[in-house]
Amino acid sequence: MQDTTRRTLGFPPVSLEALLERIGTGRSTPAREIGEAYERILAADAEVSSFSRLAPTERFAAPATAGPLAGVALGVKDMFDTFDMVTDYGSPIHAGHQPPADAALVAQARALGATIAGKTVTTEFAFASEVPTRNPHHPDHTPGASSAGSAAAVAAGLVPAALGSQTAGSVIRPASFCGVAGFKPSFRLLPTVGLKSFAWSLDTAGLFAAGVRDVALLADHLSGRPLRIRDDDGPRLRVGLYRSTIDGQLHPAMLDAWERAAHALEACGCTLLDIEESETLAAARTAQGRIQLFEGAVSLLHEHRHHGERMNAGLRAILAEGAAIPPGDYDQARRAARAGRRETTRLFDLCDILLAPSAPGPAPHRDEGMGDPAFNRLWTLAGVPCVNVPVGRTEDGLPLGVSVIARFGQDARALAAAALLEGRLALR
Repeated sequence: MQDTTRRTLGFPPVSLEALLERIGTGRSTPAREIGEAYERILAADAEVSSFSRLAPTERFAAPATAGPLAGVALGVKDMFDTFDMVTDYGSPIHAGHQPPADAALVAQARALGATIAGKTVTTEFAFASEVPTRNPHHPDHTPGASSAGSAAAVAAGLVPAALGSQTAGSVIRPASFCGVAGFKPSFRLLPTVGLKSFAWSLDTAGLFAAGVRDVALLADHLSGRPLRIRDDDGPRLRVGLYRSTIDGQLHPAMLDAWERAAHALEACGCTLLDIEESETLAAARTAQGRIQLFEGAVSLLHEHRHHGERMNAGLRAILAEGAAIPPGDYDQARRAARAGRRETTRLFDLCDILLAPSAPGPAPHRDEGMGDPAFNRLWTLAGVPCVNVPVGRTEDGLPLGVSVIARFGQDARALAAAALLEGRLALR
C-alpha cells in the first residue's frame, strides 16, 4: 500500500533577487550567503539527494567576492563539464572522469562571481532512468526527469539557482513537479559547449530558480541580454490557450490550474483566445521523438558499442531503437520539424504568448516513472522560449505548473508575461 502522507524536505526556497539585494545593500556578504548554502546542503541533502557531489570545501570557504553573482551558490547538472569536479554524466561508464575545462556556461557563471556548489543528480546521459533524488514536496513522488537534481535542490532551498538542460522536457517538467520557476530559453541563447550531447539539434541549456523574477535575473546575467523583470505594467497581452490533440491526457487538477492561470491573466486586462493544434504541429511533436532517438544513438554510439553492458537496460533499449531508424526516416522527421517551426512562428501572428500545461498533471508516484514529456516536445523542437510558472498544488500538496511560451527570440516577453502571471496568482 502506498504511503500518501505528505512530507516536505529541506527549507523554503531562496529568492535570488532578495539574496543579491541583501548583498548589494550591505545587509549580507557573499561569504555569509555561500556559507549558509553549504550548511543547508549538509543539513538536508542526505534526504533530498539532489547532489551527486559537492565542490571542494575551499570553494565554500573562500568564495568570490566580486561580480554580479558573487554570493550565489549554483547547482550544476552533472551533464555540464566542471574542471574541479568529476563529471560522469550520471553513468558508470564515465566514473571518475575529470574534464580539464568547465563547460562554457559554467565558466560564464564563475566569471560573474557565482560559486559552483556541486554537481546535481542527472539520469544516465540525461535519458530516462531511476535517480535517488526525492521530490521535496512529497518524497514518494518523482522530482521529474533528467534535471531532477537541479529542480529539487532549488525547491528544497539548498541553493537559490541551478543549471539544467532539456532535450524533450527536462527543465520545464521537473520545475512543474517541484514547484519552482524553470526557463528553457530560445535555442542556443545559452551555450551548450561542454554539455554532453544527447541530441544536438534539440539539447538546450536551461535555468531553475525559486520564482520567475529570480530566473529572469539569472538569465539576464548569464546571457548578457536585458531579461530581468522591469516594474512596469507593460502592454496587455493576447494570450493563446494552446489546445493540443493530446489534451485528453491532462489530469483534472492540471486542467483546473490551466484555467485558473488563464483567468488570472484575463483579470488584469489580457485577451484570451483558443489556439487549436494543427496536423502539422501534431506531426512535429511526433517528429521530436524520432529525432531525439536517432541523434541519441549517434551521440552515444561509442558508449553503446564498447560499454553497452554497463548502461541501464532502458537506455540500452532506447539506443538500439534509435540505431534502427533509417537515415531517410530521420530526414523525414527533420522536414516535419522544419514545417512545425514555421507554423509555430505563425501562431504568434495571432497572439503574443501561448499558455499551455507544463506536464500532464502533478508528479507521479516514483513507482510510475518520471513523468511524460509529451506537453514539452513541440516547444523544445521549435526552439521557442518557455517559462514554467507554479500555479498551485493538488489537495495532497503536489505542485502544478503552466508554461508561458513566446516567439523565438522573444525571451524577454516570455519572462515578463510569466512574471505578470506569477504576480497575479500571488494576489489571489
